[in-house]
Amino acid sequence: MKPATRLRIVVLVAAVAAVELSCRSGVIGAFTMIAPSQMVVSLWELLASGRLHNDIARTLTAVCIAFGGAVTVGALSGAVIHALPRLRRTADPLLAAYYSVPVFVFYPMFIVMLGLNDRPKIMIGFLYAVAAMTINTLNGLDRVSPVLLKTARMFRMGWASTTLSVVLPSAAPYLFTGVKLAIAYSFIGVVGSEFILSTGGLGYQIGFAYHDFNNKTMYALILFILGVVLIVNMSLHAWEKVLMARRGLQ
Repeated sequence: MKPATRLRIVVLVAAVAAVELSCRSGVIGAFTMIAPSQMVVSLWELLASGRLHNDIARTLTAVCIAFGGAVTVGALSGAVIHALPRLRRTADPLLAAYYSVPVFVFYPMFIVMLGLNDRPKIMIGFLYAVAAMTINTLNGLDRVSPVLLKTARMFRMGWASTTLSVVLPSAAPYLFTGVKLAIAYSFIGVVGSEFILSTGGLGYQIGFAYHDFNNKTMYALILFILGVVLIVNMSLHAWEKVLMARRGLQ
């Protein structure tokens, strides 16, 4: 294990232990936050009871659809914008200012257009995630060495071979960053939307538990979401390191 990894683990464990001690000693009141160990126990009880399985499936399905659409559309749009310099000059300022727009303000409009169902929150999650994928695709394509492209032309490599053997390996670190950000933004968009007008899902249950002063359920579900995002991102990071190692970059 690398020293940096050990340091991160030590810092994380120390932070959790500090919160645990603060909650157990009464420095942080139970009305404000429960101890991390209690969050784990509450989450286990919720999962074992099965009463929130439908909400979990509903949220994760919406996140997967939003994420899949964002990665696909973001990568394709990034490739198209990169290939058209005039479009790039028009799109760059818009992409730079994209996250200054509060996407949630469009939620009522999406309800009118798409109905009071899961499609509006999927659209919000998609809109949050697609820009991150587009921007990182552009950054990755910008880093492809012109020398490598000229070498591919010298060897008369076709478009598909050049893309698979030259472009994608060179842009891979930025594409992985876009994918990891897209996962986080998809969760933010979907779960945040469920707080507003949704009739189910993890965000709806967290909001209901908050208004009902049910800290055990609220913090257990927050821990579940953090755990899922962390596991997915760590898996992608491990996969990225394997690919980079094969290319001799690590």
